[in-house]
Amino acid sequence: MADKSDENSTTAPKVKDIETDTNGHSNSTVEASVGSPANAPADFDKAIDASGFGRFNLILFFLAIFATCANMFESTTMSYILPIAECDLHLTLTDKGVLNACAYAGMIISAIPWGYLSDTKGRRKVLVYGYLLTSICVFGSALSQNFIMLVTFKFLGGLMVNGPAAVLFTYLTELHGPKYRSNVLMVVGMVTSGCLLLLPVLAWAIFPRDWDFVLFESLAIHSWQIFLFVCALPSLISGFVLWTMPESPKFLMSQGRNAEALQMLQKIYRINTGKPKDTYPIKSLVLEVPSRDAQKDEAIYTIDDKSESKTEPVKRESRTVLESLRAGMQQMKPMFHKPLLGLALQIYTMQFAMFLGLNTIRLWLPQLFSSMADFEAEFDESAEMCTILEYSINKTAETLTNHENACAEPKVVSMDMYINNIIVSACGLVGYFFAGSIIRLVGTKRLLTYGLFISSILGLALYWSVNSLMTLCLASAFLTVAGVSFSSLLSAVVSLFPTQLRSIVVAITMMCGRLGALSGNLLFPVFIQIGCLPPFVMVSAVMIIAGVLSIFVPNPKKATFT
Repeated sequence: MADKSDENSTTAPKVKDIETDTNGHSNSTVEASVGSPANAPADFDKAIDASGFGRFNLILFFLAIFATCANMFESTTMSYILPIAECDLHLTLTDKGVLNACAYAGMIISAIPWGYLSDTKGRRKVLVYGYLLTSICVFGSALSQNFIMLVTFKFLGGLMVNGPAAVLFTYLTELHGPKYRSNVLMVVGMVTSGCLLLLPVLAWAIFPRDWDFVLFESLAIHSWQIFLFVCALPSLISGFVLWTMPESPKFLMSQGRNAEALQMLQKIYRINTGKPKDTYPIKSLVLEVPSRDAQKDEAIYTIDDKSESKTEPVKRESRTVLESLRAGMQQMKPMFHKPLLGLALQIYTMQFAMFLGLNTIRLWLPQLFSSMADFEAEFDESAEMCTILEYSINKTAETLTNHENACAEPKVVSMDMYINNIIVSACGLVGYFFAGSIIRLVGTKRLLTYGLFISSILGLALYWSVNSLMTLCLASAFLTVAGVSFSSLLSAVVSLFPTQLRSIVVAITMMCGRLGALSGNLLFPVFIQIGCLPPFVMVSAVMIIAGVLSIFVPNPKKATFT
């Protein structure tokens, strides 16, 4: 009902003081109406706890698997096709770096618009349309016939996937109570490692097959394009499944749409418990004061009792695009003031550095393992890292200068390349499995700081690798520790920023990370051609910078979910 009620009607929650502090948190207090405590309006944490934990959360888990696979596939598939497609696409070393980086370029451009849409239009819409559009772009890349076409579709895919990829973390945490919320992102981290484990398995199953054919008399299809086609399925499935999922009740409450939030919570309760919606114990929700002032003649709603919650809500008057943009800027205003501004800049810098180091090694590792396998097959011996890098540069150059001879036979990738990538991904999965226990033992902040410093040592140690086994061990340890640190940082972001800003902060954080990944993948081939040591010094240096900054991040345990 509207916040102006008749004197004879049930007393609505009374809102005191509409000011907000510099953190973006409301200073207002909400007093329950006079009556028994059982009928008092509930806050979000109490309401989501009352909805239970069960089948709905299990559905969320399976959804997270497909959605996370879609996110990771879009940014990772290129690294697996580079050794296979270099003859078909006439790739140079720089071209390989561009293919690894182009999806991140699209993600960078789209970060802020997606974050704004999520915080104003809702989490669910961004997730549904984002994943469906991503699947179209991936299908387009699977039909690509040349380097330019493939780069274009990968760029568009990055443009589309960045929105749902960032919103997914927020959506999952907002559909869990305080008891489970701290573990959600760590579970997503485990799923991420599982998805990365699935990629080399798919490559192993598809690349060795002789599936080359011509479609419509003009489209040449190779095994690596079949691989891309299969990798489009998770985003397609995610979009259709999310179509049936509810909007985040936390988002609805932050928009003053308590009637809809209560309906979503009742739906979750029914799925989890199997009981009728009307047995949901929470009958009303507290009014969360919006982060912007109400427009003229615009009603802000709350729910007082069961009977009133069933009444048809009065919709807000539609606003022009300019008014919507002005409201959005007002909502983001706290981000440009202390203490959120300094904290946000610190988080953004850390994310840039972490993604530069983590994704540079991760995306060039399949190419590195392929070169190692080719070298060992040709010379029947292992070699140190610098020798492998030099061999890789020379083989790529030979593909261009002597294409007919170098590409006369179909590219055969050694089984060791697949096995090594599977081992690396499996180590990441095991690392996330134990990360929860480590967090409880040392805390999120310590795990973040220690993990970053350890990663910097491991990244530099790759330079001194003397054989394929040592490279495999160091790369596995580096990616596992750095990946757990990344999840710890995202968990801190969710805890340290208010609801109305959370999605856009996560989106900008991910944008800075993508910029780091873009920079790293473009710089790595340049540094390789300069010398063997520079690329590993780059990786180690950025991880040290992130580690130093993490020391000054507030402890997430002292933050409240707002």
